[in-house]
Amino acid sequence: MINLSLVKIRAYGIPAPQGSKKHIGKGILIESSKRVKPWREEVLRATLDSSTYSGQIVSKACSLYLEFLIPRPKSHFGTGRNRGRLKPSAPQYCTSNRNGDLDKLCRSTIDGLSVTSGGVLIEDDSLVVQITSSKRYCLDKELAGALIVLNYPTIFPISTNLENYVKRRWRETPKHLSVVR
Repeated sequence: MINLSLVKIRAYGIPAPQGSKKHIGKGILIESSKRVKPWREEVLRATLDSSTYSGQIVSKACSLYLEFLIPRPKSHFGTGRNRGRLKPSAPQYCTSNRNGDLDKLCRSTIDGLSVTSGGVLIEDDSLVVQITSSKRYCLDKELAGALIVLNYPTIFPISTNLENYVKRRWRETPKHLSVVR
């Protein structure tokens, strides 16, 4: 039995978002982005190289922590004597659509882990029942890529409160839908 809390992976490279598929005829679909395949291959390589991966395939519900590290563009840095210094106007958060939506980065990475898509860690991506993810710019001297941690799913106490709240709200009729007599 694999100890899920110990599967930690560090993939290097530029994370690529899972985009649309392109139909090339005879029912064959290919990725529209040429960056997805190399990223998935890097996730596979990093999994196989991880000291915490035992070679076993996870075949039960699991949780993933994904942190994507995106390199800053050169335009965020000064020139001349300020070369290498971050401009005051440089954004703090990685919100550029060039780097991909967070959900699409997650999809391509999970596919790189999933046996059904060529990975070696998770039997199928449907087994991922919980995801915590973020994307950020690389810190000084930090290499681009992703930090990936596979774990057991956790149930937060707030879920019970949330469930009760939802049940209460569904029983109530919203005022704008109430019939005035």
